Amino acid sequence: MKTPKRIEPLIEDGLVDEVLRPLMSGKEAAVYVVRCGQQVRCAKVYKEANKRSFRQAAQYQEGRKVRNSRQARAMSNGSKYGRKETEQAWQNAEVAALFRLAGAGVRVPKPYDFLDGVLLMELVVDADGNAAPRLNDVHLEAEQAREYHAFVIRQIVLMLCAGLVHGDLSEFNVLLGPDGPVIIDLPQAVDAAANNHALDMLERDVANMSSYFGQFAPELKRTRYAREMWALYEAGELQPDSPLTGEFADDEHDADVHGVLREIDAARAEDARRRAAREDAERGPAERKGEEPPPPWLQ
Repeated sequence: MKTPKRIEPLIEDGLVDEVLRPLMSGKEAAVYVVRCGQQVRCAKVYKEANKRSFRQAAQYQEGRKVRNSRQARAMSNGSKYGRKETEQAWQNAEVAALFRLAGAGVRVPKPYDFLDGVLLMELVVDADGNAAPRLNDVHLEAEQAREYHAFVIRQIVLMLCAGLVHGDLSEFNVLLGPDGPVIIDLPQAVDAAANNHALDMLERDVANMSSYFGQFAPELKRTRYAREMWALYEAGELQPDSPLTGEFADDEHDADVHGVLREIDAARAEDARRRAAREDAERGPAERKGEEPPPPWLQ
């Protein structure tokens, strides 16, 4: 087939020998099957921002590190340079997440290289060597559903232990290889500690998995793994092999609203005192001239 323009630089650099066929086109990228020497891999070509249908980028980018203050200002202002940097950061996020998660033992495609908006990575195949199907394309028996659900929950735990939340996990972003589920599509992965939406995204990821597998094993729809693993994560106690029950009891104690308001008022008063003291210290002798001297007991 004709080589897509975006993959041409990889061929020129010897990273890809031939584009075999298109594999799929999604909301954020088009994926092609390519030959690299004797290996068959896939090349993920990211779509430009104005051609992507994934529009909730802002909440996913919260907490992500940038190279310097100039880049941060440009990205915030939306200048031409800023838009380019934002797009580059969006693409780099998946590359960084894949390497990070693969190192943590999460079942993700192995990344090989990234050049000019094209990610070269492992092609996940089924037992016959064909491209592995997505979960939404398969029918499962109840016992299989329970087994795969438990496996995916453990992958989510591993991701959280590595400090990341997928952010868009569903049956469309999980492939079914011969050894079980493989998690894909990670450009929207968020830093669990730095993103204020991380818990909401974690709950949605887990709920999507419970809902999908619950079609085949209904009891899975009643599980509450997200809150359980998050409580352990916040306490610094979550481990890759932490036992989970799928149950979680909400805290039913009434919040001490008056106590919280007292704390806020006290903090405001202390802040005002410090500001006044700082302003007074910054005033020179000329500004103080003409003021009445303080009483003896304050001198």
